[in-house]
Amino acid sequence: MGKAGTVEDVPVVGSRNRGLPVSAAFGWLAAGARDLTTQAGLSLAYGLVVFLVSIGIVSGLFYLDLDYILFPAIAAFMVVGPLVAVGLYQKSRLLEAGEKVTLARMLFVRPASGPQIMFIGVIMLGLALLWMRAAVIIYALFFGLRPFTGLDNIVPILFGTPLGWSMLVTGTVVGGVFAAFSFAISAFSVPMLLAEKTDAFTAIGTSISLVWNNRPVLIAWGAIVLVLTAIGLATAMVGLIVIFPLVGHATWHAFRAIR
Repeated sequence: MGKAGTVEDVPVVGSRNRGLPVSAAFGWLAAGARDLTTQAGLSLAYGLVVFLVSIGIVSGLFYLDLDYILFPAIAAFMVVGPLVAVGLYQKSRLLEAGEKVTLARMLFVRPASGPQIMFIGVIMLGLALLWMRAAVIIYALFFGLRPFTGLDNIVPILFGTPLGWSMLVTGTVVGGVFAAFSFAISAFSVPMLLAEKTDAFTAIGTSISLVWNNRPVLIAWGAIVLVLTAIGLATAMVGLIVIFPLVGHATWHAFRAIR
């Protein structure tokens, strides 16, 4: 052990390992549920807006004959989700501080880091667009430059042919890399920029470090988020009205527990 004041005694920013058990992830979910049911109308209104915007985007894709990017767009939604949930983090922060919560304070958030949160938004949007482009390239590599046959025809091909299964496996692996990276950089960076005065790159580095040093519980948390999001999407996105606020509030408590 180094002497007092030496380099060995200087803590590494973002390297905290809380030693939390995997079960802590369910505690965050329970805390998120408490925030959701406190002034529930505000959280549900927020979820309703997310639902309506999602329906509008999906309808627009079909109207513009861009349905071939529907699945990549859904994956991209999970990438940018933490940024969309900033108003939910704000509600949980206000409840924690015992301050008054209003819809206006949730919608017009003033992060402690100011415009730095916009840099996170640009990075996450870039990741989402990159993933959508990668998905189109993967499709072209397996099926060539032929026109998209439509969702009704593509599903039997994907699940009923060796070529389809090969593309699914490849897409899952590539998508998993994108998902893991986006989760690592956004899991705590957005809440951190909301609550603390810092810069975007420090927040990203801290988030990656915290995720890496708390892998077991964060893997469990990521799996919970994935399952809940899948349920929300499987209900024609109606479930997102409740699930999105639930996950958003719980993410704030995950941040507070580990940070």
